[in-house]
Amino acid sequence: MAKTLAQLRIQIDSADRELLALLNRRAGLANEVGAIKRAEGSPVFRPEREAEVIHGLQSANPGPLKPASVASIWREIMSACRALEAPQRVAYLGPSGTFSEEAALRFFGTSIEHVPCVNFDEVFRATAAGTAEYGVVPVENSTEGVVARSLDLFLNSPLHIVGETSLLVRHNLLRQSNSLERIEVVLAHPQALAQCQGWLNTHLPEVERRAVSSNAEGARLASLHPAWAAIASERAGSEFGLHIAAHAIQDDAFNRTRFAVICLPQTLQAPQASGQDCVSLIVSVPNRPGAVHDLLVPLKTHGVSMTRFESRPARSGQWEYFFYVDIQGHPSQANVAAALKDLQGLCAFYKVLGTYPVGD
Repeated sequence: MAKTLAQLRIQIDSADRELLALLNRRAGLANEVGAIKRAEGSPVFRPEREAEVIHGLQSANPGPLKPASVASIWREIMSACRALEAPQRVAYLGPSGTFSEEAALRFFGTSIEHVPCVNFDEVFRATAAGTAEYGVVPVENSTEGVVARSLDLFLNSPLHIVGETSLLVRHNLLRQSNSLERIEVVLAHPQALAQCQGWLNTHLPEVERRAVSSNAEGARLASLHPAWAAIASERAGSEFGLHIAAHAIQDDAFNRTRFAVICLPQTLQAPQASGQDCVSLIVSVPNRPGAVHDLLVPLKTHGVSMTRFESRPARSGQWEYFFYVDIQGHPSQANVAAALKDLQGLCAFYKVLGTYPVGD
């Protein structure tokens, strides 16, 4: 005999109370861990440990919960437990409602202290100065490629990368009214304007496109001017009381942005191996024939895979370049360590940006 709705609700209420008891038990254990960490001087946040927990639960999950849901639920549980020890102060491109804020919440969970910043430079400054313990910055977009300013800031920064996450970015046209009529200005971060240029060319070809510091700032400005519209997230629309005049206007339906999580080495040393890791580097080589080819030889020799290779001008006036390289693995692996040692010997400039678990 099938259960009635009332019976199912009683069972759900009972399961919820069991979950609450178990979560409080977990929180108590987390408090004990926190006491040991404080005595040892160990960091509260360990991204490789949290990645290991999530991957283990996903592997053991019998369903019907989806793996992504398991990750989301446990990331929030761990965030709440971490906050009992000390909530992390996290800097990101503000104001509230940006994709950078969404990435920060996705990585750390919602139990953080928010440090919104006016631009990427300020995110680096706040994190380096200790105003925030961690920063979150975009580094790569699937449509427009690298976020150049973020890469340039890494060059001389004392910060290193300890984690990453990526978002499926859906841009929406937001304004005070639910209409495309009588729009005079569209505001957005330059990256968002570029990611939506095809839609704008088709639907609003004569409208001025104005770059602002962030998409959420564009939404804030659009909330003040009836003839202005912004390209931003649904969250930004809710934050500033705007209608969605057009949904998902990005040119690439699968538009994703990758974000790096950064901090000072004294805040958190390079995470230990998680089994799914990445090493990010900046290198340059002498300007001679075959020099760039030679960079790849140590990786091939030691069987190490390269997942990204980007160039940025060195701004020396000599047509020299820095190369941003991501490789799979962890320096604790013998072949990775050997490849990095050989690679360093070939470089005129060599800097490890970070070793960290690969994001989801």
